Amino acid sequence: MTGPFEQDYASKLCSPAEAANILSSGTNISMGMALGEPPALLQAINERIEAGNLTELKLWYFHSMPEAAATLLRYEMMDHVHPHCMFMGPTERALAERGEAEGRKVLNFVPVAFSDAPRLLSQHVELDTFITTVSPMDKHGYFSFGTNNDYASTAARSARHTIVEVNRHMPRVFGDSMIHISEIDGIIENHAPLFEAPEREAHAEERHIGEMIAELVPDGACLQMGIGALPNEVCGHLKSRRDLGIHTELLSPGMVDLIEAGAVTNRQKNTFPGRTVFTFALGNRRMYDLLDDNPAINSHPVNIVNDPRHIAKNDGVISINATLQVDLFGACNSENLAGRQYSGSGGQLDFVRGARASKGGRSIIACTSTAKKGAISRIVPELTGPVTTPRNDVDTVVTEYGVARLIGLSGEERARAMIALAHPDHRADLEAAARKAHIL
Repeated sequence: MTGPFEQDYASKLCSPAEAANILSSGTNISMGMALGEPPALLQAINERIEAGNLTELKLWYFHSMPEAAATLLRYEMMDHVHPHCMFMGPTERALAERGEAEGRKVLNFVPVAFSDAPRLLSQHVELDTFITTVSPMDKHGYFSFGTNNDYASTAARSARHTIVEVNRHMPRVFGDSMIHISEIDGIIENHAPLFEAPEREAHAEERHIGEMIAELVPDGACLQMGIGALPNEVCGHLKSRRDLGIHTELLSPGMVDLIEAGAVTNRQKNTFPGRTVFTFALGNRRMYDLLDDNPAINSHPVNIVNDPRHIAKNDGVISINATLQVDLFGACNSENLAGRQYSGSGGQLDFVRGARASKGGRSIIACTSTAKKGAISRIVPELTGPVTTPRNDVDTVVTEYGVARLIGLSGEERARAMIALAHPDHRADLEAAARKAHIL
């Protein structure tokens, strides 16, 4: 690092403990999500709380990682840290369950669309401090948010204080992904290897679903996918496609495989032609290396990437998302399981609506027909949780038993189509429930 900003950098460089002293008790703080979590800063804040001189912190965030689970999101911290979580994972579910078992409410779930998170954190929450991981500063004084633009680029500029953890392993990413040293109050350095998400092998039903979905993706389509075995299965069948584009909330290893196979050119995109667009990335080292200093891959804030109006500017958008339950009319519950908040709405509805509004676009919702080794049907008479994606918005549903396009179908036609997607062991009960409800 050389240039006129070295002195500014040196003046703001401090130890994690010194940076943690910027925080004040009784304030709202926010941390970068996923790989944006700054492990050394989290540990320093944790130590300050344990020392007894920091308490009553409201912590706002999406998608926590092991670093937070080992520090601020430990159950022992819950007297001092009040999580305001907008997307639940294993850590949050464990906290909630332990709190309930002990008669305490230790977790606050905040329902919000991913696309609306920047507005929430900048206009409705008075953020005192934002902390996140960034790539090293360039000669012009700019750091990159790297894998995590999402709400970070807005929160960093809304908070009273912004502290960054510089990590040379964080890729430098192009797009609207930069923050200048003049916007930063404190800098620490911690060059820990980035977390690499384990890859789960798809089971037989997911492999079949992946094959069916891939058949619905034509040359020139603009893709959005989630993470996991099923999206990777879909990508595995698309390597022979031509001129695919990517405009996605999450960039995952399966999409990187498509880029490296030459299937992705982004030539037919109307927005950011020639460039893959994402708002956060989570995968493996190979993917992080591809992101680094690559002008063909751009990161933008989630309120841009997930805006249905912006998504729909591209033709042929194919949106592929998973769900937990689908009712007989096609409405989806993608966030509540067995009466408990399991994840969050994320950006599913954003991309469902964006794809539906795209010329030649298609939104695909996928799930296996059953859970718990066939004991529970994912096709249900009525949802047992919130409606993540309303029936009016649902386009296409896929299970291992087929593909149902619901647009234009009557209530009875939808119910028959959904029953056909259910496991045969559950179809009779579903039909009986549909007749009792006068749907059939």
